[in-house]
Amino acid sequence: MLARQIWRRLEPFHAITYFAKESQAAFEAVGMKGFWMGYFAGRANPLGPVGPKLVTATFFNFHPDRVARAVPDCWRVTTPAALHHARLDGMVDALSGALQFDLEGLALLAPMARTMAEAACLEIGGRPLFAAHAELAWPEEGAAMQAWWAATLIREHRGDGHIAALVDAGVAPCEALVLQSVYAKVPRELLQSTRKWSDDEWATAVESLASRGWLSVDGAANDTGRDALRAIERRTDELACQPVLAIGVDAAAAIAEAALPVAQAVMASGVVPAVTPIFADDLT
Repeated sequence: MLARQIWRRLEPFHAITYFAKESQAAFEAVGMKGFWMGYFAGRANPLGPVGPKLVTATFFNFHPDRVARAVPDCWRVTTPAALHHARLDGMVDALSGALQFDLEGLALLAPMARTMAEAACLEIGGRPLFAAHAELAWPEEGAAMQAWWAATLIREHRGDGHIAALVDAGVAPCEALVLQSVYAKVPRELLQSTRKWSDDEWATAVESLASRGWLSVDGAANDTGRDALRAIERRTDELACQPVLAIGVDAAAAIAEAALPVAQAVMASGVVPAVTPIFADDLT
C-alpha cells in the first residue's frame, strides 16, 4: 500500500534523531543523562511535562520501568520547550555534518511531504502523540528540516494508528515485540534489550500468543500468526491512508519516489543501523 511505502521511505530520515551523535550531544547539552533519557524526553516533549504512564501508553512497547527511569526526571532537569529545541538543533547539526544529501532532492521532497503531513493534521482523533506534535510550529531551518518534520508527523500519525490496530486485535506490548521478532525477523535480543522486558515476561508473551494459535507451541511462526499479523498491518495501512486520499494517489506516489533516494542516502551513511527496533532493512 502507498501509505506504507511512504512511511518506510521516510522513516530512515526521521530516525536520524535517534542515532546521530549530534542529536545525542544536543540532548546532553540540556542535561539529559544517557541515550534513553534523551530518547524519551526528545520524543515525548510535545506532550508537555507528563508522567511515565502517558509516555508508556503512547510509546506502547516499552516496559514501564524503562520509561520510569527517564520520566519525569527529564522534566526536572529542563523544560519540554528546551528539549524540543535541542531535538531540532541536533538534527540541524547532523544534517550539516557527516550526512550528505542531494539538497535539490530534499527541496523537492519537503513541500510535497509537508502537504501530506498537513493533510494528516485534519484527522487527529484518537492520535495523542501525533496531535501533540502537530501543535508545534514547523522548523524554519530550511528544506531539510521541513522534510524531516513532515516525516516525523507522518510517522507519528501512522504510529498512533498502529497502536490502535494492535489494541483492537488484543495484542499486548510485549506480545507485539514477540510478533515482530518471529515474523519480521528483528532479533529478539535487540527488542528485549532496548525495550527492557525480562526473559520471564517474554516467555509469558510467547505462551499467550501460542494459546491463541498465533505461534506454534515451541514459539515458531505459523500460518495463523502470519495471517493475524497481516490483518493488523493491513488495518494499520487503512488507518494511515487518509492523508494519501486527501492529497491524491499521484501526489502520494511522487512523495514515495522523492523519498527513496533520501532513505537510501541515510542507510548508506551508516548513521542509522540496517536493523533497528523500528524496521529491518527491507527498503524498496
